[in-house]
Amino acid sequence: MILIIDGYNLLHASGVFGRERGPRGFEQSRLKLLDTLVDLLGEDAARTIVVFDAANAPDGLPGRYTHGGIRVWFAREYPDADSLIEELIVDDNSPTSMTVVSSDRRLQAAARRRRAEAVDSDAWLSEMRAKRRHAAERADAKPAEPSAHDVEAWKKYFGF
Repeated sequence: MILIIDGYNLLHASGVFGRERGPRGFEQSRLKLLDTLVDLLGEDAARTIVVFDAANAPDGLPGRYTHGGIRVWFAREYPDADSLIEELIVDDNSPTSMTVVSSDRRLQAAARRRRAEAVDSDAWLSEMRAKRRHAAERADAKPAEPSAHDVEAWKKYFGF
C-alpha cells in the first residue's frame, strides 16, 4: 500500500501553522506537519509520499528528501503539487493499493479513475488522530484483575 498526501492541503486541514510568516514560517509548518505524520503513521511512514508545491520554495530547498521515513517531494518541475500527484497516480502499477489524501476534487477524481482510494484531508486526519488516541488508550489500560473464581481455577490447574 502506498499513501500519497497533498502536503499543503493537509497542512491547511491540520491547522498546523508556524507563527512566523513567509518562507521560514512555511518551513516550520511543514516540519511540524511531517513530525505529526511520522507520529500518526508509525511503520506506514515508509510507504508514504508527501508532495508540496514548490512555486515559491526558498533557494537551497532540496527537491526530495526523507523525514522520519516519509518521502517528501517538492513539485519543482510541475506547475503545482496536484500535477505531480496526478502523474504518480497514473504511473503506479498497482493503483488499487494506493490511497490519495487530498480535499482537491481534481485529485480525488484522478484517484477514483484508477480505482485508488481517495480520502478527504479533514476526514483522513480525524480518522488517524482517533486511531492514535484509541491505541494510546489501549496501551494505558491495565489488564483486569482476575476474579477469586479465576484465581482458584488457576491454582487448581497448576496444582497449588
